[in-house]
Amino acid sequence: MTDYFERSLILHEQLRGKISVHNKLPIGSREDLSLAYTPGVARPCEVIAADPDQARKLTIKGNSVAVVSDGSAVLGLGDIGPRAALPVMEGKALLFREFAKIDAWPICLNTKDPAKIIETCRLIEPVFGGINLEDISAPRCFEIEDALQDLGIPVFHDDQHGTAIVLLAALINSAKVTGKKLSELQVVINGAGAAGSAIAKLIRGVGIPASDIDPVGDVIICDSKGAISPDRDDLNSSKQEMLDYTNGNKKSGGLKDVMKGADVFIGVSRGNIIGADDVKTMAKDAIILAMANPTPEIMPEEAQKGGAAVIGTGRSDFPNQVNNVLVFPGIFRGALDANSPVINGEMKIAAAVALAGDVEEPSADMILPHPLDRTVAPTIAKKVRAAAKESA
Repeated sequence: MTDYFERSLILHEQLRGKISVHNKLPIGSREDLSLAYTPGVARPCEVIAADPDQARKLTIKGNSVAVVSDGSAVLGLGDIGPRAALPVMEGKALLFREFAKIDAWPICLNTKDPAKIIETCRLIEPVFGGINLEDISAPRCFEIEDALQDLGIPVFHDDQHGTAIVLLAALINSAKVTGKKLSELQVVINGAGAAGSAIAKLIRGVGIPASDIDPVGDVIICDSKGAISPDRDDLNSSKQEMLDYTNGNKKSGGLKDVMKGADVFIGVSRGNIIGADDVKTMAKDAIILAMANPTPEIMPEEAQKGGAAVIGTGRSDFPNQVNNVLVFPGIFRGALDANSPVINGEMKIAAAVALAGDVEEPSADMILPHPLDRTVAPTIAKKVRAAAKESA
């Protein structure tokens, strides 16, 4: 079996980082220098000073995204800090360029103070056309993202919304494969952090004025102590808020208790927490989307033993990779092309529908396009751009 961990370490040492800056304009003469720098550069500066929006056309701003993180919630690794998070953020920037031709740059901040992160994003806004918040722990990530929605450029916490969009697409096609209706699905989400709450909101249609996608029947979110339910007296404000759009039947108990009879298990937590016997207690033709990395909440072969009809994980070495790379390049491409100041609910739904539609005939082994499918980002971008203009 390939040891991706050690091979990746060797690769990073050889490359000394996965991204670099390349000039668009060759400098081979005094004339080139005069156009790119002094004296010619004064003219575009004057134009931007008179009309700041011209920066989108005359500089890198219109096609640049800042990948901002404090390294406090790196998937599968936890709070490893800004320096250790840098390889992940470099990878994110690489994928922006590879799939959407967007120039992205990692901005890893040596602070966990929400006020300082918010201030930093406001201060760097002149350079960037969008900000991708990444791997910032809950509930601080909610405060940071909410505070930046007036920035005039799209600010998008990918761990929340990218994950939710790809999950909704996976759920749309899983329902087709199993013959179930979205409006009748009973869903259990394990993980009450940023991703879990965003998934629940999107699949329940929270905050979306109108959509041609039916919201799922009900969702129960579980944390380490079990179901987020009204009978618990230990819920913080963000978990208390989850009750506004989850657990309509007021079920309580541990994860394995509330899985009984459920149609769907979604994992955004930690590895190896459920087994085949737990899947057997779920409804017939259960859907398992276990996204913990590098070890899923349940391994595919174990889920198969339990009788699951559709199984997805976050890993690229198993079928049905449920991964944000399918979403964030296209949704930012569409938002930048539309010159949208935000990424709203309508744009998220458009991205999910486009992603699901990219699989013409969903099957148990293919509910989402392959992560390397180059048609995905342009398809999503087109639909997102249209949704941005329609909802403006």
